[in-house]
Order: sequence, then structure tokens, then C-alpha cells
Amino acid sequence: MHTYDITVLCDVYCKWSKEPPVYRLFVNEELFTERTWIWQNTYLEEEFVVRAAPGQYPIEYQLITSSGAGLKVRNIRVVHGPARIWKDNILEIWHESP
Repeated sequence: MHTYDITVLCDVYCKWSKEPPVYRLFVNEELFTERTWIWQNTYLEEEFVVRAAPGQYPIEYQLITSSGAGLKVRNIRVVHGPARIWKDNILEIWHESP
């Protein structure tokens, strides 16, 4: 089955006070990245590429260390490839016509 490279962007924000929190990004339960958030009072645009066959793939962010931290993800969007974001966090890839 043919796979496609899909570029996804989203805006990520963490609020914290004591120590920088750590978060993970999963796509279809596969770990894509683990990061320590070190910025204060700003959203960052995060980009990742999913190489997959047509289908539906949940996108999930998880805070690993809480210590009073909060994680907010908004504006998840596809910027390249035959796909869309469905129901706020499902990456739906379709077969591209030749």
C-alpha cells in the first residue's frame, strides 16, 4: 500500500511555575517526540511529518511531569499532503489521485 508524507503543524503552550514540564507527542499510539518545555508565556508552532498509508491516526499530546503544569494544543492543521484533521485530533489520510 502506498504511503504519503503528511506535514502537520500545531500551536503548543505549557504553563508552569516550578520546573519545566516534559510532554510527549503520539500519533496512532507511536511516540513521535518527547520534549522539555523551557519557554514562558508563549505558544510555539510545532511541525512533524507522518509517513503513513491512507487511514485515520489519532494525535495525542501527554504531559509527563505535571508539577502544577498545564498543556494546551490548538490549531492542529495539515500543511502538506492528502490529509485533513478531523474531530480536532484525528489525522485522516486519503488516497491521492494520480
